[in-house]
Amino acid sequence: MTDEADNLIDPHELNHEGQGVYVTASVLMEYLFCPRFIYFMNCLCIAQHEEQRYKVQAGREVHENKEKVNADYLRKRLGVVDKETGVFLASRRYQIKGIVDEVLTLSDGTMAPLDYKYAQFRDRVFKTHSYQSVFYGLLIKDNYGVDVSRGFVCYVRSAHLLKEIDIRQSEYDKLLIMVKEIIDISQRCYYPKGTRDKAKCVDCCYRNICV
Repeated sequence: MTDEADNLIDPHELNHEGQGVYVTASVLMEYLFCPRFIYFMNCLCIAQHEEQRYKVQAGREVHENKEKVNADYLRKRLGVVDKETGVFLASRRYQIKGIVDEVLTLSDGTMAPLDYKYAQFRDRVFKTHSYQSVFYGLLIKDNYGVDVSRGFVCYVRSAHLLKEIDIRQSEYDKLLIMVKEIIDISQRCYYPKGTRDKAKCVDCCYRNICV
């Protein structure tokens, strides 16, 4: 995740149509964990203090030092013909923005995002990681005008295991619905339904104030 300042949507920037505000990938991940995070962060302005968490700190160090990872395997396995690192992209049309770890140009003429995660691969790609690839894929599509039908996640704590994510139009459509709801919660300050996965509540930083 990025710094908390990057996670927050300033309610003073919102007009009646929600224009002029940009949702980040970090905000999307908070929403996917539980929509009420958006309410607590953006409406009540209660920070998470996530800088105290070891994994967050370690994850930032990984992102700062990812250029040290030998990337030759990418070109061989994925057919990468070009690569840009640490690319900031924004889309006024979709009201999203973010820094893509790597923007890959592939030999078939398509492009793809690659994101590094300080995590172990646990049998499946989590929904948060999958939709972060969709998020970055939409940014690439809108800025480069090139088809993006897949993304990649590199799991650092599993010996830099690389997993491919198929991105269909249906995923892009679902993403835009989530972005709209994030902006609606932030603008209207309504209290959304919480996650259905109550196991998440055990370690939630807002558990003492969530009703």
